[in-house]
Amino acid sequence: MWIPVLALIFGFITLVWSADRFLSGAASTASHMGVSKLLIGLTVVSVGTSAPEILVAVAASLEGNNLLAVGNAIGSNIANIGLVLGITAIIAPLPFSQTVLKSELPWLLGATALALILLFDLELSVIDGILLLTGLGLVLYRLLKKQGVGSDVSSSIEEELDDMPQMTTRQGWFWLVLGLIILLFSAELLVWAATTIAERLGVSELIVGLTIVAVGTSLPELAATVGSAIKGHTDIAIGNVVGSNILNILAVLSVPGLIGGTDIESVALWRDCGMMLALTLLLALFAYAVNSLPVITRFEGAVMLFAWIGYNYLLIQSVPV
Repeated sequence: MWIPVLALIFGFITLVWSADRFLSGAASTASHMGVSKLLIGLTVVSVGTSAPEILVAVAASLEGNNLLAVGNAIGSNIANIGLVLGITAIIAPLPFSQTVLKSELPWLLGATALALILLFDLELSVIDGILLLTGLGLVLYRLLKKQGVGSDVSSSIEEELDDMPQMTTRQGWFWLVLGLIILLFSAELLVWAATTIAERLGVSELIVGLTIVAVGTSLPELAATVGSAIKGHTDIAIGNVVGSNILNILAVLSVPGLIGGTDIESVALWRDCGMMLALTLLLALFAYAVNSLPVITRFEGAVMLFAWIGYNYLLIQSVPV
């Protein structure tokens, strides 16, 4: 058992590192090609930050482990709200920005509703994958249309672009290619380790995707969000998580559908998708509740964190002894 566990840890480390180098190389290459900061932020940075989840979903689906990919997408959304926002809000209360309130959170609610509707027949089909991917295109189009080609870059995107290392054209292409290669290798290693652990523990790939893989691929969001809160940039923390969750549904969840499709057990729909919906609605309640400020308080953060812990306890209890 120790070999797949070590492989899992190594896979997570290389996955996070290579995703960061790939993102930096892609952004630098696009910049040298004359692409505007706005377009880079809304496409390369936005989609690139979900590269670990997307590549893991692709690797799992190509190997026939579609349920692992589904669990990764749903579990990452649950972890992002319950674990990431929960811990960060306990450190510092998190205010909702006007952008999140007016556009991003409604998009997340819409994407979550779309996913539940498509999965209600207990099947994720090729058509479902196309519909989810179409939703992603619509979100990116509306972002571009709203921002406008000549408008300012949002504070969160601008900060992320400024934090990236400056590279020459050759360095950008080098890290773009090498980062992608290591990303693919890391995703393959992680999927192998996760499925091996699932087989030896006698649990389904869905459970492993919902727990170990979901938490592992959410670690970058946790580090970035906690880091933003510590630096005092609490206003962008919720936006980062909401954007990541939209991509998890529309980009990551579409992958197992597009690559063969898969059947979903009813327990996954009611327990796992239900938990994703419950936490998303809880986030909306904190944002839009009447006679309250649009902020996640420390108490509300603790509620989300304990909800996530309770959900994972329920999953652990379902594992056969």
